[in-house]
Formats: sequence, structure tokens, C-alpha cells
Amino acid sequence: MPEALTNRDAALAMFSALQQRAAAAGITLRAPPPEPDSCCGRGCNGCVWEGWWGAVDYWREDAEAALLKRASEAPGL
Repeated sequence: MPEALTNRDAALAMFSALQQRAAAAGITLRAPPPEPDSCCGRGCNGCVWEGWWGAVDYWREDAEAALLKRASEAPGL
């Protein structure tokens, strides 16, 4: 399992890379989770960013599972 991301730019790059791989394999992925826009910046326990990071990890796992499934169905891709 890949290490959890904690850098916004790395997360956005990961979204792009997996979407490109999926498009090349003919897979349509669901949209990545939208970035939160309601953070107050006070470091709250349960910050909206904590939820976003969880959603980022889930999206990556789902995207990688779809790519692995496609690869097992069509090994030449």
C-alpha cells in the first residue's frame, strides 16, 4: 500500500497521473474529491482537510484497483 499523501501538490499530481493512466486504458474514473473551501485555518480537531486526505487515499485506492482489474483482464495494456 502506498504511503498516505500529505502534500496538496503531490495529491493533485497523483490525481492527474492516475487519470491519464486510466484514460489510456479506456477506464473512466470518478472525479477526485474536491478540495475543501471552508477551512478556518485554526487547526481544528477534525479539520475539513483531514476528511479530504481520507477521501484522497480512498480515491487513489479505488483508481488503482480499477487499473489493476483492467490489467488482469487485458494483460497487453
